[in-house]
Amino acid sequence: MARRKKRAGLESPGASWMVTFADLMTLLLSFFVLLLSMSSMDKSILRDVVSHFVGDMGLAPKKGAGRLTTKFEFMNRIIENPAEALHDPQRIKDLLFPDEVLPEGMARSTLDENLQILVRPEGIALVLSDGMLFGVGESALTEDSRKLLSEFAQFLASVTMPVNVAGYTDNVPAGQKDNYLLSSERAMSVLTFFLQQGFDPRRFSVSAYGEAFPLGDNATPEGRAKNRRVEILLKTTGRTYL
Repeated sequence: MARRKKRAGLESPGASWMVTFADLMTLLLSFFVLLLSMSSMDKSILRDVVSHFVGDMGLAPKKGAGRLTTKFEFMNRIIENPAEALHDPQRIKDLLFPDEVLPEGMARSTLDENLQILVRPEGIALVLSDGMLFGVGESALTEDSRKLLSEFAQFLASVTMPVNVAGYTDNVPAGQKDNYLLSSERAMSVLTFFLQQGFDPRRFSVSAYGEAFPLGDNATPEGRAKNRRVEILLKTTGRTYL
């Protein structure tokens, strides 16, 4: 009887720490397996998983009906105070179009050279040169441009302000097409792409200015390249489109 009591005493308090220790080891093993899995996952997939997890837990800040992911928090501050866009336009480019979303074969420098962030009286304009979006003299979006616009559409889905899409050209005749016609067709191509993503048409407007309002000098090839563009204007002065 004494031996039985002694054995019971050893098994109860003495063995309890082993159960805790075993649970701890199991948790550690699971943790390291998770780390190994994460290290082999595609970064963009991991980023999306984390973003959805944070949003579902209610930790992500909200604006309107959409949830802002971490990479859009800075953009939200810019929208509240557009003048800040002048201080760090490169950061806006990096946030909206990180390296991992660039089309295959596109260098970071190519995007930076063909993308401008401008502050307009109505808000902030994303300015894309025609070479980033279309073939020479064409108005149909390229596959690479669709990928870039798709990434930007994720941001548009997280905010509610009205958007204007405007097309511009240089002063060189566009073959058989009038420059105003070409600028309108290009603006409509971008607008149509956004509408195909499920956005409310009431939120968007479209403009075609042809060779009016140049950004560069039409007397030089570099200036003409700046003038052939599409501007996506976020109208921050009008907070919602409803």
